[in-house]
Amino acid sequence: MPLKIAANLTMMYNEHDFMDRFSAAARNGFKGVEYLFPYDFPADAIAEQLDKHNLQQVLFDFPAGDWANGDRGIAVQPSRKGEFQDGVGLAIEYAKTLGCQRLTCLAGIPDAGTDPELADQTLVDNLRFAADASSEIGAVVLVEPLNTRDVPGTHVSDSAHGAELVRAADRDNVRLQFDVYHTQIMEGDLATKFTDLLPSIGHVQIADNPGRHEPGSGEINYPFVLDHIANSGYDGWIGAEYMPAGDTESGLDWVKPYL
Repeated sequence: MPLKIAANLTMMYNEHDFMDRFSAAARNGFKGVEYLFPYDFPADAIAEQLDKHNLQQVLFDFPAGDWANGDRGIAVQPSRKGEFQDGVGLAIEYAKTLGCQRLTCLAGIPDAGTDPELADQTLVDNLRFAADASSEIGAVVLVEPLNTRDVPGTHVSDSAHGAELVRAADRDNVRLQFDVYHTQIMEGDLATKFTDLLPSIGHVQIADNPGRHEPGSGEINYPFVLDHIANSGYDGWIGAEYMPAGDTESGLDWVKPYL
C-alpha cells in the first residue's frame, strides 16, 4: 500500500518563518502537513496557506499548557480539567477551519505526589470529553506515549499503557499514536509492536535515533520499517516529526520514493 508522508512543520523547515513552511513543503512534494500547535496564528491564515498550496492538514495537538515553562500536556492533572476542556473547544474550532481530523492529546507530567491511578482516571475522563466533543466534526483523538529521556516524568511512556488507555476511554474515535522514535527509545522491537498494536493505531510518526534526525541518519532500519508499515494494511498518514541535521531540503533523499 502506498505510504502517505506528511511534513511536520514544527520541526522541519525551521530555516523559514512558520507561515512560509507550507509553500516549502509543497514545493518539495509533500501533500500533507502536521505540527504541534497552530494557536499562535489565525486559523483563517493557515487555511489560506493550505488551500494555496493544495495541502491537507493531517494533525495537530490540543493545547498542552505552558510549553515554555515545562508543560508537556495537562490531561493527567486533576486541577486543570477545566483548562483542558477549554483547550478542546479551541482545538475543535481550529480543526473545523483547517479540515483536520486527527487531534493529539499529550498526557503530560503529573503533579508531584499524584496517585498514578488518579492520573490515569483523569486522563481517561479527559479523553472521553475530547472524543465526544471531537465526534461532532468526525475527528479522532490520539494518545501518544513519549520517551522519558526527552520528557522526564511523562505519565504515558510505553505503547502498552497507551493501548490500555485507548481501551479504557471506550470511544470509537480514540486511537493510539505510534511514534517510531519514542518507541525505539523505550521499547524497541518495532515491527512486532506495530503489528500487535495496529488495530488501535490512528496515526504514525517517524524520526531516527539518536538525535531525532531524518530517517536513515541513525540506528533504525527505516527501509524495513516503512516497508513493514506499507505491507501491514495501515492506510493513514505518517508524520515526519524530526529535526533535520542540516537544512531541511538537503536531507530529503529518504522521502523522495514516497512522494
